[in-house]
Amino acid sequence: MPVCLITQPIHPIGAERLRAAGFEVRPGQAGDEAAGIREVARADAVIVREGLTAAMIDAAPRLAVISNHGTGTDKIAVAHAHELGIPVVSTPDANIGAVAEHTLMLMLAVARRAPLADAATRQSDWRYRYAAPMLSLHGKTLGVIGFGRTGRLVCNMARAGLGMRVLVWSPSAPTCEVEAHGATRVSALPELLAASDVVSLHRPLRTDTRHTLDANALRNMKPRAIVINTSRGGLIDEAALAAALKEGRLFGAGLDVFAQEPLSAASPLAGLDNVVLSPHLAGSTEEALHATALQCAEQIIDVFAGRQPKHLLDARVWLRRRVPVITPSKEVQS
Repeated sequence: MPVCLITQPIHPIGAERLRAAGFEVRPGQAGDEAAGIREVARADAVIVREGLTAAMIDAAPRLAVISNHGTGTDKIAVAHAHELGIPVVSTPDANIGAVAEHTLMLMLAVARRAPLADAATRQSDWRYRYAAPMLSLHGKTLGVIGFGRTGRLVCNMARAGLGMRVLVWSPSAPTCEVEAHGATRVSALPELLAASDVVSLHRPLRTDTRHTLDANALRNMKPRAIVINTSRGGLIDEAALAAALKEGRLFGAGLDVFAQEPLSAASPLAGLDNVVLSPHLAGSTEEALHATALQCAEQIIDVFAGRQPKHLLDARVWLRRRVPVITPSKEVQS
C-alpha cells in the first residue's frame, strides 16, 4: 500500500481517512533536514505543516503529491516540486474562519491590553484598572492589506461586530468586490496607513510582498495605531516594528506569525508589553484542524484515484504529473 508521511502532528481524522482509503500512515519524527530526508525517502505522499525543502523532495523518488496543511506554501520548494511533476495542494478555505476570529481577538487584546490586565488581576493589583491605557475599536478605521478569503471575512466581522469602517488596499481586488463587502478601496498603501487606526495584513509572502510594512511604511502610519499580522511574518520588518513600538509611535501590535519561527526569546518583540504574541496558531481551533486535516487527506486520495484535486497550486502540473508508483489497490514492492 502507498505510504503517506505526516511530517508534523495533525488532527487524527486525517490519518483515519487515509487508512480507510488503503494508505499506510507514518508520523514524522524529524527534527532537522537530514532526518527529514531519511523519513521521506519511501513516501508516496506527504502532509506538511512546516514546509519541505528541495533536498527532501529529491530524496523521495516515489513522491506523487505534497499536501500542505494550511494556506501559505512559502516554506515548500514548490517550483522544484512542480519541475519534477509533483502536484502541490493546499487547504485555503479550511481554516479561514479560525484565522479571522484570531485576527479580531488580537485586535481586541491589544486595544484593551488584555495580557497586562490578566497579569495584574492574578497579582491582586486592583490599581491597574485606574492606569490601564486602553482603546475602543467601535467607530474606528480598520485598514486591510490584501483582500483574499481571510481579508474579506475580517472585513465583514469588523464591520458587523465592531462597527468599524474598513479601508482596503489590494492590487488585485477590483473596486466592485471591495465595495460589495461594504469597504472602501484605496489606490495606494500610504493612503491606507495614514488613515487607519488598526492595520491588518492578509497577503501571501512573495518576493514582491516581503516587508510590505517596512520602516518607511511604519513611519507613514497613523500615530498610536495598531498592527495585526496573522498571515506571514516576512510581511513586516520586525526590527523596524519593534523600534516603532518601543518609541511609542504605535499603540501596539498583535502577531501570530514571525520571520523566523519559533520566535527567539531574545527577539526585541518578546520584551515589549504592548505586543500580544501567539505561536502561529490562528488557524488551529479544533474545528479548523479537523477540516484542514480532512481536506489534506481527501486531496491525496483524489490524486491516487486519478481525480484532479480541488486546490492545486498550479493546475498545469496535473497534466504532466508524476504517476503514483503504488496505489491503494496494490501491495508495497520491497
